[in-house]
Amino acid sequence: MVAQRKLMESPVVPVVLGIVVLLAVWEGAILLFNIPPFVLPSLGTIVQHAFTDTGRLMSALLATLGEALGGYALGSVLGLLLAVVLLLAPPLERIVMPLAVAVNAVPTVAYAPLFLIWFGLGAASKIALVALAVGFTMLVNALHGLKQADIAAVNLMRSFGAGQLKIVWRLRLPVAMPSVVTALRIGVPRSMIVAIVGEMLGAYAGLGRMIYESTQQVDLLSVWSAVLVASIASMVFYGLLVWIDQKLVWWR
Repeated sequence: MVAQRKLMESPVVPVVLGIVVLLAVWEGAILLFNIPPFVLPSLGTIVQHAFTDTGRLMSALLATLGEALGGYALGSVLGLLLAVVLLLAPPLERIVMPLAVAVNAVPTVAYAPLFLIWFGLGAASKIALVALAVGFTMLVNALHGLKQADIAAVNLMRSFGAGQLKIVWRLRLPVAMPSVVTALRIGVPRSMIVAIVGEMLGAYAGLGRMIYESTQQVDLLSVWSAVLVASIASMVFYGLLVWIDQKLVWWR
């Protein structure tokens, strides 16, 4: 019974069930409505094509993952550091936050042409785009979490001579961890989406570039294969974050 309960509480179970339901709906719709393959191919056909094109897909995936992970890490770190700075300097928060909201009121991919001009068609422009998208999410969530610390506990640490940075490290940051992990989770799909769309607008390699070229050549199976690989990579990335969440925020 204990093993069964642990299995049902595992984050893997909902993901597996969701995939099974999606596959059933996918294949059922093709059979029920007699959808032609050029509109919606069967998953078996897509997987078979992906295996025949493994080399190109893996090369594109590595390029996209490098950009997504690089921007994800950079944006997360900068967003968290900026949140700490704004927490320690409230007047600066009143200046920076409206500017950050104004910048992020525009979809991140709208900045892609500018970033391509500034940073070129290589990985740097996509890393910068992803960092912008992820950084704002981290900034907002982390700043909110850092402010949730009990004021009585803060005053107690001050009475013992603790400085602002020590209070942040020992008290505010642990309290903010659920918010920080939430931002990390939200950033996973955003990083992949922004990286792929950025590649579609201009890149030398990556899944986005592959999707763009395959669409131009009306090679829809390659498009679906690239989408499938990107989805699997995102799920693995997200699953890793769920595991990290359970280790870092074990008291929830």
